[in-house]
Amino acid sequence: MDNHNESGTPGAKRLEFLRVDWFLVHTYSGYEKKVADNIRKVTFNQNMQEKIADVLVPMDTVKEVNAEGKSREVERMRFPSYVFVKMAVYYDPEDGEEKVDPRAWYVVRNTRGVTGFVGPDGKPKALTEKEVYSMGIEKKVVEVKFQVGDEVTIISGIMAGSTGTVDSIDVENEEAVVLTMFAGRPTPTAVGLDEIELIRET
Repeated sequence: MDNHNESGTPGAKRLEFLRVDWFLVHTYSGYEKKVADNIRKVTFNQNMQEKIADVLVPMDTVKEVNAEGKSREVERMRFPSYVFVKMAVYYDPEDGEEKVDPRAWYVVRNTRGVTGFVGPDGKPKALTEKEVYSMGIEKKVVEVKFQVGDEVTIISGIMAGSTGTVDSIDVENEEAVVLTMFAGRPTPTAVGLDEIELIRET
């Protein structure tokens, strides 16, 4: 693990780098983009890209219909009053706790328009991998080693041990439909992409 001197001065305690995680920051309404821009500027100006890896205000394009029935596409914030910040996380050997980078915390917390981090007692709490994907902050990269028509074995779940043919693949929802034989007829079974294994010819 890389070591990080918290203050940059001799004798200061050293923190061990672990990873970068997404954190949720609450802002005043209407300050979301301004907060994100200011954090990006400070990160660049102070060469802190390793401490603050990314800043995001998720936007969605929606259709808006006016009183005359005319529609237009507009952008709206997916999570008003929130900004997502990806920051470095370190291990503090003195108290055995994981912490965000102290300088990164200071920059974010003291940006005008920020009211605080989302977490217990205002302390930064990293979003889980499931939360990151479900909120659309990042897209999970799924490696699919089979295709429609391939013979596969179901390796987990109530159908574990059954074999069948891949009928369809839904990468976005990480599912596949496998046609297995039940009562002499091919029966579609929905399974997770990680619950099936390609039958390789020998």
